[in-house]
Amino acid sequence: MDKLVLYIESLVFAAPMPINRKDIRYALENTFEVKIPEEDIERALEELQQKYQSDTFAVEVVEIAEGFQFLTKPAFHHVIGNYLKQITHRRLSRVALETLAIIAYKQPVTKSQLEQIRGVNCDYAIQKLLEKELIEISGRSEGAGRPLVYVTSEKFMDYFGLKNISDLPKLKELQSAENVIGNEDTMEELLELAHHAHAAEADDTIVHSNLDETAESEEEQSHILN
Repeated sequence: MDKLVLYIESLVFAAPMPINRKDIRYALENTFEVKIPEEDIERALEELQQKYQSDTFAVEVVEIAEGFQFLTKPAFHHVIGNYLKQITHRRLSRVALETLAIIAYKQPVTKSQLEQIRGVNCDYAIQKLLEKELIEISGRSEGAGRPLVYVTSEKFMDYFGLKNISDLPKLKELQSAENVIGNEDTMEELLELAHHAHAAEADDTIVHSNLDETAESEEEQSHILN
């Protein structure tokens, strides 16, 4: 088949995971409705790998996990590492921080519990935090409708430079930057996280206090009527 190497190259590039020989062959035969000998695919794969061994390319085709995938060459890992660190530590929005703070300090927590504390819909904030892998779904609550339960992730610990969840700061511990691990931007976010959490906790306490006062008032009125 003409351009077999190019077709295989496009499959390896497009595949989200390492693509194996069987899937390569199936995709090609299903598309062109012809039988392709295994040796032709093997020869094309070898030619493709040799092509990217050239110093003119920053990537290479690597056989990994019983398949083939494009990977950057080791010489460029430090640049990519710095870039990934840069985008990982982009500051979170105020809404995302508020939502993350409640999850961090009150986990495990459901969406309805989050919305009860924040007083607004949390769908967008939860979705963004899931996309950033700062939170994860740990299961379902035993409550009515069995809603999803959210907790912080391992990436959350890395993001804020924490060894475990018990290392989350209390307000009294936030008097100086010396008490916070990580770079300046992360430190500021961690401070904001704690403040949002304590503010949310205070609001939650006020809500429950008002509910208790209402209940007590209703009970007193019922007692008087009786």
